[in-house]
Amino acid sequence: MKYLKSNQSIYLLICLVLTTTTWATEVINLQCNGQVNPIGIVEARPEFSWTFVGDANSPKQGGYRIMMATSIEKLKYPDIWDTGPTSTSETGPFKYCGEPLKPGQRVYWMVTAWGNNRGVTHSEPAWFEMGEIENPETPFQPLILPEKDGVVQILLDGNDEGRTFEGIGGVSAGASTDLLYDYEDPIRGQILDILFKPKFGAGFQHLKVEMGGGENSTCGSEPSHAITRDELKNPVSRGYEFWLMKEARNRNPQVILEYLPWSFPYYLKPNIFTAESAEYFVSFLDVAKKQWDMDIDWVAAAENENYTDRDWLVNHVRPLLDSRGYKNVKIQGPDDNSGDWKIFNEFENDKAFDDVVEAVGYHYVTGREFNENMVDGRGRPTTEKAKKTGKPLWASEDWSWTGKDWDGAGALNLARIYNKFYIRDRITKSLIWAPIGSIYKSVTWDKAGAMKANSPWSGYYEVWPTIWATAHTTQFAEPHTWKYLNSACGLFDDATYKGSCVALKEKDGSNWSMVICTETKEDIEIKIADGLSMGTVNIWKSDENEQFVQQESITPENGVLKLSLDPKCIYSLTTTTGQQKGTYDIPEEKAFPFPYTEDYEDRKAGDLPKYHSDQTGSFEIALKEDGSQCLKQIVPEQGYDWMRVYRRSNIKPNTLIGDVNWKNYTCSVDVFIKGGNVELGGRVTTSYLKGYRFQLAKNGEWKLMFHTDELESGRMKKFNDDTWHNLQLTFQDNNLEAFVDGKSITKLSNTKRNGYVMLASSYDENLFDNLKITE
Repeated sequence: MKYLKSNQSIYLLICLVLTTTTWATEVINLQCNGQVNPIGIVEARPEFSWTFVGDANSPKQGGYRIMMATSIEKLKYPDIWDTGPTSTSETGPFKYCGEPLKPGQRVYWMVTAWGNNRGVTHSEPAWFEMGEIENPETPFQPLILPEKDGVVQILLDGNDEGRTFEGIGGVSAGASTDLLYDYEDPIRGQILDILFKPKFGAGFQHLKVEMGGGENSTCGSEPSHAITRDELKNPVSRGYEFWLMKEARNRNPQVILEYLPWSFPYYLKPNIFTAESAEYFVSFLDVAKKQWDMDIDWVAAAENENYTDRDWLVNHVRPLLDSRGYKNVKIQGPDDNSGDWKIFNEFENDKAFDDVVEAVGYHYVTGREFNENMVDGRGRPTTEKAKKTGKPLWASEDWSWTGKDWDGAGALNLARIYNKFYIRDRITKSLIWAPIGSIYKSVTWDKAGAMKANSPWSGYYEVWPTIWATAHTTQFAEPHTWKYLNSACGLFDDATYKGSCVALKEKDGSNWSMVICTETKEDIEIKIADGLSMGTVNIWKSDENEQFVQQESITPENGVLKLSLDPKCIYSLTTTTGQQKGTYDIPEEKAFPFPYTEDYEDRKAGDLPKYHSDQTGSFEIALKEDGSQCLKQIVPEQGYDWMRVYRRSNIKPNTLIGDVNWKNYTCSVDVFIKGGNVELGGRVTTSYLKGYRFQLAKNGEWKLMFHTDELESGRMKKFNDDTWHNLQLTFQDNNLEAFVDGKSITKLSNTKRNGYVMLASSYDENLFDNLKITE
């Protein structure tokens, strides 16, 4: 214990990294095999438990995460075992599911727990020491490519065993594609070409989209196709995800489509695994088929990162899919954020469950250590049990970083991860979040994406190196018709995954491709066996300075290729042709237009409003009684919030517009309050309403707030709640003034800040019109 006390500062740092929220709950009495800090553990897979002490806010545990590492310092990014966040009130015992432990090894561990009503707490670190292990297990060892006289020897054998390649894709979710919809053609079409057009740009071969639920799902909220129970009978195409899928398929008829929910509408609370929720899932397919003439291939029948339910899938979802004409739609799951691929334990004695789930996907198989060592982090590797089943294994959401970087966790790292997933995990499909970052600056995860397009008013976008790191695989192999060659998929050095090679071939042809990532200079010799093409080999290279540049082609001599490869590069070798680095002229970047007015007349009713970014709730263009149009908040009641145990909810429906750098301005909007209250906000900087908020209720009560702090309040005299009113906020240096119908209500001095304009509403169908932002 003396050692632990001397590392209190490290422990506190870990806690601060994990969260900034503190509560009065506790996690105590950490035990390994029923003992505190035991020595001489002989079981290969010991068990762990703890005690959760609740408080008035959260009397019970709502979720936990176990972290184990070789040192206290490494508990920040566990290198032995990390369960990931797991939603359960149980506190053990839980059996160890990490890599095989070693005799005499000391392991440090801690538990993070969430209360059933949010709030997080961390245990102090504990430890245990292994003794002489009974029935020790053999750790996984990746293939190390053989070397002769300093030259790496690679054999390409067309008869080699290998899994079928299933593609590289992206996840459009969490409102990450929000502003792309607002670009105008031809620029918007050019961006879509770079994302989805085969052999042109990234060429994403799989697109998974969010089935919106109207609550914040990371960087904002996406609208539901069935906001109310009545709409289940006639679901509605809302938002941009159906449009995005259609555009992807227009460019690549073979693109694989999938969908997954984050949040759910209120009427599906509290149990989302019911016959009605199955109807909700299937009705999404109805919208795609009947309104967009589009077939979707996969449903990720779960809640994002919150596991799934066996009985629901077997008894409700699959039968309903079949009866409604969707027998060809496959189920992927559990799309969980926890580790260990535990679903395969359930499959062992449950053929019905095994049959229903046709591919297994988990998130962040690489872990979340976003730096250059990410590829060597333990993460959440697939198990031998999972590999032996032969069932398709997917990294169904991974990476989540900025595609602008080459080093660190950026483009080179991602290419290495693509290779690692097959070499270590036999994963044949990888999906990254996000394929494109179309998010307002300062909003959560605003820098994530393989490329950036968040300036639709100017048409400006950025094509980042990660687009080309992805192209090094997608432009050289096709899903389902290509397979890996196992004996040519390995590492150059047994100490790291930074240098690696994977090889693939056409199933029904002789063409082949290789994707190679280097850390150091490598000399390689490739021997091509009979049955594979001996023709011209085309070579493409990416490094820090230039990406996806075609090199001089070479021809094998007596079936052998010899190459010298530069360090920290990506290479693709192929006997196929047609690859290209697609480019367009990109307009100059311009600031958001100022002054700005919006009367909501330039799009059809039911469409999204231009340049608005919903953070919670759903705002869409609606008809007024006089036939003109306005903006309407359409979510009638708070829904089933995603990650409700692990993170705070947004306060209420709200949408952002403008420029985060705006300081001095006047904003005004007309409002009609059907119920509850409405808000006009200014100098707002984040998804969580951090800014000034002027609220007016239907009964005439008003409040001026900063974030959740009330600054001033009052009540309008003789307030008419059955007519339109005008709200106005004026910001000038340190002065703020609020108006209703042109009359000053309150003024005060405030800290000079900057930020967006915001419109907000209670969960009522309140209306907004004639937004104006001026000096």
